[in-house]
Amino acid sequence: MGNETVKWIVFAALLIAAGLILVGGVMLAVGWDVKQLSAVQYERNRYEIDDRYRDIAIASDTADIVFRPSKDGKTSIICYEQESAKHAVGVENGTLLIELVDTRKWHERIISFGKPAITVYLPTGDYARLSVKESTGNIEIPGGFSFESVEIEASTGDITCSAFVSGCLKIKTSTGDISVRDISAGVLDLAVSTGKVSVSNVKCDGDVEVRVSTGKAQLSDLTCKSFVSTGNTGDILFTNVIADGKLSVERSTGDVRFNSADAAELFIVTDTGDVKGTLLSEKVFITRSDTGRIDVPDSVSGGRCEITTDTGNIKIEIRR
Repeated sequence: MGNETVKWIVFAALLIAAGLILVGGVMLAVGWDVKQLSAVQYERNRYEIDDRYRDIAIASDTADIVFRPSKDGKTSIICYEQESAKHAVGVENGTLLIELVDTRKWHERIISFGKPAITVYLPTGDYARLSVKESTGNIEIPGGFSFESVEIEASTGDITCSAFVSGCLKIKTSTGDISVRDISAGVLDLAVSTGKVSVSNVKCDGDVEVRVSTGKAQLSDLTCKSFVSTGNTGDILFTNVIADGKLSVERSTGDVRFNSADAAELFIVTDTGDVKGTLLSEKVFITRSDTGRIDVPDSVSGGRCEITTDTGNIKIEIRR
């Protein structure tokens, strides 16, 4: 048996020992009563709001957060939550606040058999600023709501937004997916790490920025002033995307594909990814690829289309 194998066996044994110590600590904390391991109780609490407010701020941890239109024209929040991890709900300085108050013991954080959830029932109308900070929960904002600005930050939760936003819609998550569809917005600012970005049927009066690491981005039926996307290994697909000004994409190993897309000027940079697809108007092409194949129209009119790759192929057609 080699030294490397012995090291792995010792490492595995240490992990098992650590697990046994952890289980023992939990059992000591509950007085060796196995029934208490499932004694983390959840309850459904309803909070009625009568005070006036314009802003909404939510700070939670693992709860799924869902917005729904109120049927009675009043604001109410229903929380499915632990007895020792309730949410404080109220209005302060014109802001509806929903904040987690966590008094759980350490073993309650490790062993839990439920999933907290927050449902926010709002009357129809216009709101000012919406701010949501979440960790691993999903967030859903359906259509029918209107905000001046929306800022959402999460870790591993999926985020879906279909609300009208007159100003900036900013969403940032790590491994969760982002879906924005069927909305109008002033500015769109989306950022993920390994998650997927999906934008469909969106009219943006200002700029759109999409930042990814290894995540994919799919954009369809989008109009905007300008579009900028940066990332590493994620692919990006444009379908019926029109930018009045510049469209800029920078990738490492991700592919860039166009399906009936266009902009006044296009600037595409990728290392090993391919750049392919169809544009809607003539362009003056400036292309370079070290080892890849290049096939673009030989046109002398239109806006600038600059495409640079290392080993990727370039193939662009103009849809007549």
